[in-house]
Amino acid sequence: MFSFKYKFYTALVTIAISLTACDNLFDDAPNDKISDNKVWQNNQLLDEYVNGWYRNMSDGFKILVPSNALLKGLSRYYLPWFTDQLSVGKADWLNAGYGDILQGNQETITNWAKSLWTKDYSQLQYINSFLANADKVTNAERRKRIEGEAHFFRGYYYYMLWRQFGGVLLIDHPFDPLNHPEQFPRASYLQMVNFIVAEADKAAESLPEKHEKTQAGRVTKVAALMLKAKTYLWASSPMYQNKAQEYLGFKDDQSKAMLQKGKQVYEQLLALNAVSLVPIDANTEEDIAKAYRKIFLTKNSQESILELQHADDGNYATNFGHKLDRDAAPPSSTGTIAGYTPTQNHVDEYGMRAGATYDRANPYANRDYRFYANIVYNGAMFRGKKIDVATTDGKKGVDLKPYGTSESAAATRTGYYLGKFVDEDQTIDYNDTYASKQNYIIWRLAEAMLDYAEVCYRLGDEDTALKMVNAIRQRAHMNLHSQITWQRIVNERRVELAFEETTYWDLFRWGIAEERLNGKQTPLKKIVITVKGGKTKYKVENCNRFPGRVRKFQSMQYYLPIPWSEIKYHHIAQNPEWSEV
Repeated sequence: MFSFKYKFYTALVTIAISLTACDNLFDDAPNDKISDNKVWQNNQLLDEYVNGWYRNMSDGFKILVPSNALLKGLSRYYLPWFTDQLSVGKADWLNAGYGDILQGNQETITNWAKSLWTKDYSQLQYINSFLANADKVTNAERRKRIEGEAHFFRGYYYYMLWRQFGGVLLIDHPFDPLNHPEQFPRASYLQMVNFIVAEADKAAESLPEKHEKTQAGRVTKVAALMLKAKTYLWASSPMYQNKAQEYLGFKDDQSKAMLQKGKQVYEQLLALNAVSLVPIDANTEEDIAKAYRKIFLTKNSQESILELQHADDGNYATNFGHKLDRDAAPPSSTGTIAGYTPTQNHVDEYGMRAGATYDRANPYANRDYRFYANIVYNGAMFRGKKIDVATTDGKKGVDLKPYGTSESAAATRTGYYLGKFVDEDQTIDYNDTYASKQNYIIWRLAEAMLDYAEVCYRLGDEDTALKMVNAIRQRAHMNLHSQITWQRIVNERRVELAFEETTYWDLFRWGIAEERLNGKQTPLKKIVITVKGGKTKYKVENCNRFPGRVRKFQSMQYYLPIPWSEIKYHHIAQNPEWSEV
């Protein structure tokens, strides 16, 4: 896996680098700065420059939820927290920026949107700077590879902005408003599609289908095709057809045209056979669940298309590690955050195995094998301990109580803990310098197959859609469907891609965010388990018991507010209903 060893910070004209072993690079430059030309001509500096494009794809599992009002703008959130699949255990987070966004606070959302806009456009500026100077890279092979990466990431960051803001400012060269003032209009949906697709095509021409193991994690032709296909899939949504404003969608209905184009690209991606589903060679419930969970602990597996690379040593203090395991673990396993607690809403999405019927007195028996991998439930074994989230004769189980005496500690408010992504072998102690190392999966083959199933179904090709869904179910040792329906496709995505970022974006492109992200329409559910007189009782209740914590999603949130400074400078229209705060 290519190295993310060094931290770096870039500016428009100069780049400040913290490299103690490269003193000779500074012979003709200030002690803390290197000229652009030095970067383009030095392989090590150039690689560090490019690493920033990778690092900023997502915050991954690195989270920050400060309750201090001055620090809210620095927050890093895990997007699936905003769905109905997950909640959090820390009460003070609901008083922080995260809670503000859940409740539709316009000021906090505006600040959050500004940070997203700034982050993505910063990377675009760095990418445009490289492409404007690519001819200065003397190594032809390296130049070709980085040009491919640059075009991929220019398309990727515009794809990110497009999903969040609608049509944005398409800038394809270094932007220096101090010396060369320019203004840009908002792009139409068609212009956004064409630009991103063109960038993906350029990337696909330069990038290999696979990299050597030492370069694992770098973008490939497969990733470029996935970006292209995802662009058409997003554009095909009924949400973005017949819009009055072209920067919010198409003025006519382009849904079928986008689906047909997307179908061709997904077929091209699958035909490469460059990635394949990780097989599960197991027979028992326990072994199938373990093998399935292992897929998400394996860095850059045979199924991977694009991952955010976290440090192999898990170093959180000075490297790009994270703290998922201690943040997600139950209190009995020394977890203190309870930051990833699955909801009963999601648990109900796991069906039964063939021939089994649901038993209210034993609700966790004979469920979809993926349930046992993804969810840590009452009675499950985790890190060698039996999970206890029941109340017995009024006494809370150990995993319903905060760990130790930490004032910031928390426990599940839903009755469940996260299993997917969690490494039971990870050491969790009081030294979080070396924390967790799992990569953050952005795209994998299972998602591409389910995307393709959706596209085919919407185009009337139910046979292919059924084939794709059944391939995913077969890998998970689940019974195959005899026919396909829209609900079965949706449910398969919700289970197979559980807690992955795409489950958040699905709610937007399907136009159901107002339904699924509002506490009144879809309250988050929890399980309450009591044991009395030797009998166990399971009761489902709402998590949103307090009015101030009920989630609120408004139609205006389908498009985040563009920073007002950009609105004024470029003289462009703001997204509907947002006012300056």
